[in-house]
Amino acid sequence: MSVRGRILPTMMLLDDATVESPVRAECSDEEVLTRSRTSPNAFQGIVERYEDAFLRKARHLLGDRPELQDIVQDTFVKIYLNAHTFTPQEGASFKSWGYKILVNTCFTFYKKRKRERILRADIPEEFLELVPEEDSKAREEKLDKDFLISAIVRLPDILQRVVRLHFLEGKSQREVARIEDISEGTNM
Repeated sequence: MSVRGRILPTMMLLDDATVESPVRAECSDEEVLTRSRTSPNAFQGIVERYEDAFLRKARHLLGDRPELQDIVQDTFVKIYLNAHTFTPQEGASFKSWGYKILVNTCFTFYKKRKRERILRADIPEEFLELVPEEDSKAREEKLDKDFLISAIVRLPDILQRVVRLHFLEGKSQREVARIEDISEGTNM
């Protein structure tokens, strides 16, 4: 089933005007995108140029699934809504910007599915490289620190200061005793 049948009618709703804005093949993507800001029908040119390629890329990243058409359509909507943020840069074209939005949309879809525990086992390597690795040790240290802080606030003031200095700031018992002006072996 072609994406074109689903995306173009939706994109046409973006413009209340009935006047067609022809987009010539010789117009660059950047020109078409700029024109679509004032004449939304011009965005049809972007959709026609990229929908098949975007669908192939989404299929490559996520496998063949029924949601691909929706993902590609969401990508075009994001491109249209964020057209004002696109600024041409040397070495970077509209095409690379559009593909980045597509990959981010696929990644968001993947993360949502992962949370729902609906995963595909054959995720391509290039997509897995986009997923940040979790640093479980850092996460555990943060949880330990959060737990310690929640326990410290229930202590008397002097004990709070001593425990903070030693466990959170890493001061030695000798340094804590000096800072608090108490003997090193003091029992509280």
